[in-house]
Amino acid sequence: MNHRTDKVTVPDLKRFKVEASLITMLTAYDASFARLVDQAGCDCVLVGDSLGNVIQGHDSTLRVSVDDIAYHVEAVGRGLSRALLIADMPFLSYHDRTTTMAAAGTLMRAGAEMVKLEGAGPVIDRVAELVEHGIPVCAHLGLTPQHVHQLGGYRVQARDQRVAEALLADAERLQQAGAGLLVVECVPESVGAMLSSALEIPVIGIGAGAEVDGQVLVLYDVLGISIPPRPRFVADFLCGCDSVQEALSAYVDAVRERKFPGREHVYS
Repeated sequence: MNHRTDKVTVPDLKRFKVEASLITMLTAYDASFARLVDQAGCDCVLVGDSLGNVIQGHDSTLRVSVDDIAYHVEAVGRGLSRALLIADMPFLSYHDRTTTMAAAGTLMRAGAEMVKLEGAGPVIDRVAELVEHGIPVCAHLGLTPQHVHQLGGYRVQARDQRVAEALLADAERLQQAGAGLLVVECVPESVGAMLSSALEIPVIGIGAGAEVDGQVLVLYDVLGISIPPRPRFVADFLCGCDSVQEALSAYVDAVRERKFPGREHVYS
């Protein structure tokens, strides 16, 4: 299928949603894979704190530092020509205004074009402060891996109607604070659909069903080399393909053609 060829900018994301053109995103951590993801037609590349799991071999993202993210942002940026480069703000890098500004400044100077923060509550103020200073923000709700101990593990979130309504209220506040994108992770498909319908900004799902504005997966999950156990929402796109490049293109096409996620990847 034909891919977009122009450089993706932050304003493009909202335009894609208005046009009902699904947004594709993958993680990447080095220049070589970034180049392949870019050539596959991905709209956004996320340097995720998932590098703590898949690169560093830890059992959570909590040990990842700002310097770790900045190093990988610089590497990934050298491999991109088109995709929007988003960087995770790691654990405890945005707990107050001073720390947030310093960390975001480091990541933007490394080459990030948007930063991603997990959660709501006091994070909403941090989002507003970043946007006020010209730093685009992607919010992240649902399963937030930096809160894994508080959540009691990697579990599906917002199955209760009351919790789902609170999640929507948080999403609306984040949008009002200036977030330009929302990643929602590991929630029932109905919750993903509700968020996408209610918000003006795009909602990118990872285990949030098919009725959202785009999808993101960890690169290594797409290539079938992730560390077990494999989440339900993951698919191995390398299986049946002759190359990594073909697998990445297959992922992009499957998202754009609404073939992924399928019913087997969805939570209810």
